[in-house]
Amino acid sequence: MRRKTNPYLMPSWLRTIRTVIGQLIIPFTIFQTIRTLIFPTTFDVILLILFIFIAIAFYFDVI
Repeated sequence: MRRKTNPYLMPSWLRTIRTVIGQLIIPFTIFQTIRTLIFPTTFDVILLILFIFIAIAFYFDVI
């Protein structure tokens, strides 16, 4: 079983980046979903899948 990461053991700049990404991933995912529905290209679909995986990882506290 995987241990939970302790955010206080990370450098402060990495904690800041992790916090900013955690706050912005949902708006980026929603925007990318709308964009993919309007202009479905291969790049948009791959980017949407990547954003969804990152959002799920933050939700389950894997990252």
